[in-house]
Amino acid sequence: MASSLTIVFGRVLLGLYFLIPGLMKVAGSAGTIAYMQGHGIPFAQPLMWFAAAVNIIGGLFLISGRHIKFVAYGFVVYILMVNFMLHDFWTMEGDGVAHETQNFIKNLAILAGLLVLAGSASTRNLSLTGWWRSDSAVLRQRGSI
Repeated sequence: MASSLTIVFGRVLLGLYFLIPGLMKVAGSAGTIAYMQGHGIPFAQPLMWFAAAVNIIGGLFLISGRHIKFVAYGFVVYILMVNFMLHDFWTMEGDGVAHETQNFIKNLAILAGLLVLAGSASTRNLSLTGWWRSDSAVLRQRGSI
C-alpha cells in the first residue's frame, strides 16, 4: 500500500513544493533576505542560504524517494519554524493579515500531507552507505518490503 501510485504522486508534488521555492530563494536571494530581515530574523543571509539548500536537497530527496520519513519530519519542523517566524499574522494589521493567515493555514495543510507521508513511509536507517539509492531499493535489499 505504501508504494501506491497516489502516494508516489503526492510525494513528488510535495518535493516540488519545496524544490521550486528553494530555487526561487537562490534566484531572488536579496528579496528573501529583505523579507526575513523585515520579520526581525537574525543572521538572515546565512539562514536564507541554509533554507534554500534544505529546500532544494530535501525536495530532491522527496522526489527521488530517498530518506522519505526523515525528510518529511524535517520539513514538518521547518514549516513550523517558518509559520511562527514569518507568517505571524497575529502581530499584523491591515491588508497583510489576510495574506499571512492564508499562508499560515496553507502551510498547516502541507504539514498535514508531510505527516501522512512520513506515517506511510517505511523506516530506513540513516547511513552514508547507499544514501543515493531509493528507500524502496534499500528496503527491498533488506527484505523489508
